[in-house]
Amino acid sequence: MRKGLLFVLRAAALGVLAFSAASASAQAWPSKPITMLNPFPAGGGTDTFARPIAAKLSQQLGEQVLIENQGGAGGTVGASNAAKRASDGYNWFFGAVHHTIAESLYTRLPYSLERDFDPITVAAFVPNVVVVHPKHADKFKTLKDLIDYARANPGKLNYGSAGSGTTHHLAVELFKTMTNTQLVHIPYRGAGPLMIDLLAGQVDLAFDGMGTSAQQIKAGKLIPLAITSKARNAVLPNVPTVDEAGVPGYDVRTWYAIWAIHGTPKDIKDRMYKEVVTAMNLPDLKRIWAEQGADAGGMPPEEFAKLIKSEIAKWAKVVQDAGAKVDN
Repeated sequence: MRKGLLFVLRAAALGVLAFSAASASAQAWPSKPITMLNPFPAGGGTDTFARPIAAKLSQQLGEQVLIENQGGAGGTVGASNAAKRASDGYNWFFGAVHHTIAESLYTRLPYSLERDFDPITVAAFVPNVVVVHPKHADKFKTLKDLIDYARANPGKLNYGSAGSGTTHHLAVELFKTMTNTQLVHIPYRGAGPLMIDLLAGQVDLAFDGMGTSAQQIKAGKLIPLAITSKARNAVLPNVPTVDEAGVPGYDVRTWYAIWAIHGTPKDIKDRMYKEVVTAMNLPDLKRIWAEQGADAGGMPPEEFAKLIKSEIAKWAKVVQDAGAKVDN
């Protein structure tokens, strides 16, 4: 009886010590700069949301939160590097829906999104927008014009993407399947480099993220034909959805999110989630999101984990049905 009581008391003491250690860990963190790896080049859609959040987190946490851009292979190069980093609370991953696509598109990923990363929350949901260069203004006044031309001239139009396996890529592959059209894929190393050639007229069209195209559309440098989400967007209220424009059932949104490196202490992950949600509720970040036509995320990690699982399954079907392949 006495031994049993001693065992219980020791277990309780160990529990108190563990709780105290965890509390101390959360209170001590952060004590040095934090790195958030963005697996796409600077200037793309991911940066549009990652940098404002990082700036606010720097203020809230009292330590600088640095964005490190590492583009390549549809975001998988940066993801692979992030997965190898220390899970000490000073390394984080700011990825995108593209990484749920990569799970089925790439046959030999050196990492697993669900195994090597712990979900924190979605930062933003953003529709893509079908845009063409103004040189096509007379030819394509509507999305139906583009579809009719593509059917009559298979392989004559090209489209740019932020890389193989991104929503820029798979959104068009889904579109091609649903419209029986043939468009030539030109992959770039991120939305930034894509935008340069799109504005120069080197690329005919793109299903680009609203975050990178909105300002160019307002400046008259790109022409919007349709919004890829099921509902119209407040930034471009007069632009129809792809569904409305003649492709029933079409619905695609890009989202950007934050993950911890697997093994990061739970108390630190909980703190980061709380700080990110606080930042996204600030008026100036709400304004930035609204300007990009984005809906704020903020879902708890458990809900985000469910979204990841459902998105992996959704895009695996798109990859299979479209016969999509990675461009080397």
